[in-house]
Amino acid sequence: MSVKKKIVVLTGAGVSAESGITTFRDSDGLWENHKVEDVASIEGWYRNPAMVLDFYNQRRAQLAEVKPNAAHLAIADLEKEYDVTVVTQNVDNLHERAGSTRIIHLHGELTKVRPENCCNEMDGFSEETVFDIGAGPVHISDLAPNGAQLRPHIVWFGEAVPKIEAAIDAVEAADMLLIVGTSLQVYPAAGLYRYAGMDTPIYIIDPKDVPVRDPRVTHIKDVATKGMEMFTTLL
Repeated sequence: MSVKKKIVVLTGAGVSAESGITTFRDSDGLWENHKVEDVASIEGWYRNPAMVLDFYNQRRAQLAEVKPNAAHLAIADLEKEYDVTVVTQNVDNLHERAGSTRIIHLHGELTKVRPENCCNEMDGFSEETVFDIGAGPVHISDLAPNGAQLRPHIVWFGEAVPKIEAAIDAVEAADMLLIVGTSLQVYPAAGLYRYAGMDTPIYIIDPKDVPVRDPRVTHIKDVATKGMEMFTTLL
């Protein structure tokens, strides 16, 4: 039996935009009418945790109302023929719901919470300290078993990205790298493609110009759903 080729798929907000998940980079720096620094930074949490909790409560409720789109489904479908790892900057669970089975969430997961005093981030988080609450809300005075306030299990600006090493390892081992719906402007994720092997083909699906000048890159200049249709014809 032949060994399946390894494809790493790096996804960003553009892959979920067609499901109705809004992004802040296309709306003057606002995310659902909030300043990003107020709801997506550790400083914002320290200033006003109640507002931050309410913001993510609304995002979870929104997530429950949307579905994976054709791009999510096409990425999951790659597993029929390839060994696929999805590395996503998105905090939604649409890849899981589409059927992808190996997913590295670089920026955390919207449906999960953890104690605000939990863990050394560089060591990661254990199953005992992270709780999946689905679409449910969290409020001030909702406490974890250790007595600490619960906070979103999100990697905010100003915090370390604990799963970046796992993502680098995956990209280094990839036979092909597919980048879908990301502007390649948010680091450290934006630099992951540089860890691909010198002979590893890289495909980028995004309707906008991307800041990458690399002979390994083929740019499919389209939205995620249509771009995935094109990509699958090239395999």
